[in-house]
Amino acid sequence: MIDCRKSLMVCIGLLMCGTFSAQESEFDLASQRSEAQDVFAVPGKKLDHKGIIINPTPHKLVLDPIGRLDISGGVCLKDKHGKFSEDLDFVTFNKKGVKLSVDFGSKVSAKYGVKSVSGAYRMNIGKNGISIVGYDERGAFYGLQTLRQLVESSATVTGELPYVEIDDYPDLKYRGVVEGFYGTPWSHEVRMSLIDFYGKFKMNSYLYGPKDDPYHSCPNWRLPYPEKEAGNIKELIEACKRNRVDFVWAIHPGQDIKWNEEDYQNLVNKFNLMYDLGVRAFALFFDDISGEGTNPVKQTELLNRLTKDFVKSKGDVAYLTVCPTDYSKLWANPTPQGSLAIYGETLDPSIEVFWTGDVVCSDLTPETLDWVNSRIKRPAYFWWNYPVTDYVRNIILQGPVYGLNTSLDSNDLCGIASNPMEHGEASKLALYGVADYTWNIAAYNPIDNWERGLGELMPKAREAYRTFAIHSCDTETGYRRDESWETKTFRIGDWNETEAQALWAEFDKVEKAPAEIEKGCTNKGLMSELTPWLQEFGKLGTRGKRALELARVYR
Repeated sequence: MIDCRKSLMVCIGLLMCGTFSAQESEFDLASQRSEAQDVFAVPGKKLDHKGIIINPTPHKLVLDPIGRLDISGGVCLKDKHGKFSEDLDFVTFNKKGVKLSVDFGSKVSAKYGVKSVSGAYRMNIGKNGISIVGYDERGAFYGLQTLRQLVESSATVTGELPYVEIDDYPDLKYRGVVEGFYGTPWSHEVRMSLIDFYGKFKMNSYLYGPKDDPYHSCPNWRLPYPEKEAGNIKELIEACKRNRVDFVWAIHPGQDIKWNEEDYQNLVNKFNLMYDLGVRAFALFFDDISGEGTNPVKQTELLNRLTKDFVKSKGDVAYLTVCPTDYSKLWANPTPQGSLAIYGETLDPSIEVFWTGDVVCSDLTPETLDWVNSRIKRPAYFWWNYPVTDYVRNIILQGPVYGLNTSLDSNDLCGIASNPMEHGEASKLALYGVADYTWNIAAYNPIDNWERGLGELMPKAREAYRTFAIHSCDTETGYRRDESWETKTFRIGDWNETEAQALWAEFDKVEKAPAEIEKGCTNKGLMSELTPWLQEFGKLGTRGKRALELARVYR
C-alpha cells in the first residue's frame, strides 16, 4: 500500500517510510543494509487454465479433452498401505463407487516409471478409476493433494473429473518456510493453519525459529519450554506429520554461548528435550550476533560434534541445518580465511548451510550461488527474506513472488526457506508462489501464480482483493517490488480527461475494496490481519477521488 500512495497519488504526494529493529543490541543490521533501490517489472503473463487450477504446476500433465470420470457417487478407496483414509476429506466414500487406488514404494514406483526422488508421484484418471503411485509415502500424499485441487477446480464442480495423466516430482529437496523474523511470533492457531497450507501445496519443511521466542534464543535457550508451550510444539509436530512436513526446531545460542563443555552439554540437553517432544530435524542459527559466538572454527567444531554425538547416534534424526554468521555476501569474508571457506573445508558434508544472497533481502541468482557454493562446497540452502517485513513494519506485502531465477536446479541449491511476515495468514499469498517455484522451477510464471493465488485465498472477493494486493506490493525501502503497474498516473499540467476518468475509476475501486473484502473474505484470521491496512486503503480511494475533483476545479 505504501508504493500505491506514491504511484497513484503523485498529485497529492503521500509518502511514508519504515524502520528496522533487531533483537541483538550490539548488532546493527540497519547500518549494513545496502539493497539496491531498483524496481523491476514482474515477469510472466496470466494464462487461461480453463477452470483447472493445480499448484504447484505439475511437470507433465496430459489432459484428454473428451473423457470424463464421474465421482459424484463417491469413491472406493484401495489404500495399499492403510495410510491415507484421513487425507481424503474432499471426497465421499462408497464401496460401490469409483476405484481410487493409492500405493507407494520403490518397486511399484519403478514399475510405473515414477522418478526416484522423495515426493514424486504418477496419477492416472481414466475409465477404470483413479490410480496414484508415489515414490514414497510423501509422494503418494502429494498425488492426493493434486487430486484434491482437481476436485475443487471450477471446471469439475459437477463431480466429473477429466481423464488425465500426471507425472510429477519436486525440483528441490527442501521447500518451505522459516519462521525467523523479528517481532511478534505467530500464534499457535496461525501456525496450525499454515502447516495445513504447506501440506496442500507440497511444501515439506517448516523451520521453527522466531527471533523473539525466548526459549529459542538468548538468554533462555538453555531452559526447557514451559508446559503450555511444550504442548503447543507437540501439536505442531503432529500437524506436520499429518501434512508430511518436516518440523525443524532451531536454536539461536550464539550471542551468549560459551565455547566450553558446560554449554555444549546445555545444548545437547535442550536438543534431547526437543527430541522427546517429537522433533526429528534440528537447526542452529548463528545469524545477527556479535562477539565470541561468531567464531567459525568453534561453530564448525560444535556442529560436527553434534552430528556425531546426537544426529547420527539417535539414528532417526533427519538432518542438521546451520545459518552462518556470514549469511550474506554483503559482509562475508571472501578469503580462504573467511568463515564460509572454513565451513567448506571442515563442516560435515551432511549439514545444510543457509544463504540469503548478495545482501540481506535479495534475488536468487546463479551468480550468488556460484559465489557461496564454491566456498561452502555444497549446494546452498537459500533463506529468502521475502515476504518478511520486520524492517518495514508499516507495510503488508501482497504482491507477486518474483526475483527467483528459473534456470537453476538441485545442483545449484538444495532448497528454499521463505522468511514470511509476522502476519502469517497474509503471507500465504507469497507462500503459494514459493511452493510453485520450488516444485517446478523452469515452469514458474510469477504473474500467473499471483492471479491464481488471489482466487485461492479469497475466492468470494477475488477482484476486490486483487485491487488491494496490486497496490500493496512494495517495501518502499530495501528490497523493492513493482506495484500499481496497471494504473497510469500523470501530472496536472498534462491533464487528459480520459486518463483522469480511468484514474478516478481506480480510486473508486480502492474506496470500495475494503467493504467488499470484509463481506467476501471467509478466513477470519486473514481478515483480522488485513483490517488496519484496509481501513487506510479505503481512505486512500476517497482522497484520490477528491484530489481529482479538486484538480478539475483548479483547471
